[in-house]
Amino acid sequence: MPFPAGLTDRPLTREDLPAVAQLYAAAERVDDTGHHWDADDLAEYWFAPFVETDRDTRVVLDGPDVVAVGAVVAPPTFRDAYGVHLDGAVHPDRRGEGIGRALLDWQVQRGRQVHAERQPAAPARLTVLGLASVAGLEGLLRRAGFEAVRWFASMSRPLTGLPDRREVAGVDLQPFDWPRDEEVRLAHNAAFTDHYGSSERDRTSWESMFTGQRAFRPDLSVLAVESGAVLGYVLAYVHEADTAATGRVDAYYGQIGVVPAARGRGLAKALIATALHAAADAGCDTASLQVDTDNTSEAQGLYAAMGFAVQRTEVSWSVQVPARG
Repeated sequence: MPFPAGLTDRPLTREDLPAVAQLYAAAERVDDTGHHWDADDLAEYWFAPFVETDRDTRVVLDGPDVVAVGAVVAPPTFRDAYGVHLDGAVHPDRRGEGIGRALLDWQVQRGRQVHAERQPAAPARLTVLGLASVAGLEGLLRRAGFEAVRWFASMSRPLTGLPDRREVAGVDLQPFDWPRDEEVRLAHNAAFTDHYGSSERDRTSWESMFTGQRAFRPDLSVLAVESGAVLGYVLAYVHEADTAATGRVDAYYGQIGVVPAARGRGLAKALIATALHAAADAGCDTASLQVDTDNTSEAQGLYAAMGFAVQRTEVSWSVQVPARG
């Protein structure tokens, strides 16, 4: 489907990023997703090593003004299906004109091309993550053949009335240590073997998506080490755009895991309690995380017991694409 008459489209450039960040800020005032992005955040994501920005992104323009943006992002590693993520937004003042439908059509077409070019021998999953608060999104996705397949709860808690620190016999709970970065990557790969949509992160993906992000806070991250081996971890991030938008400093726990052989010893609770105290001591106001509500380790119950409460729930909408040949 072509874009409405009078609009033009082209690949995203770095010079577009401030205007795109403003578009997202305008959308957030209407959609209330809880996400805030600045130009540097968008650059980290859409100019990652595995994104062909000139082919995998699109900005839609009305004259010089950016009215919509879309991207197709496919990290190179996967397990059950090659994950192709479709992200984007339409300025709230320009919704209802058919821009979103045309943008999604382009994303689906490009997503299928990415699959055919990069991983044709594997099945693929085209995915859009969105909240019900985004008006019209569900209808748009259903008409395009997407189905709701997973729900992710965003949980938060204030950094007051914290749970007591915990000790686990023989285990040292310590701040993230850069010489252990590779070991933490391997521990993460082991911890998430049976989780939906997870994959064994290679070095490039790990650095681009996790510990190489500018928001990563090693001082607020915690490792569980026993006999020189990393058994578990909490990786923390503080996003400047969130702080600027909300006036609160939030410690976001992007990755929490315990290797299978060490489960059942209370490590997860000990790691989280230690991370919460570290964030509070550093002057953070809140802590947050996101959890798959169908998580096989019943993580949501654990987080609730640690004082986290659900604030929003995002829906993962997907189209399954079979392997080719």
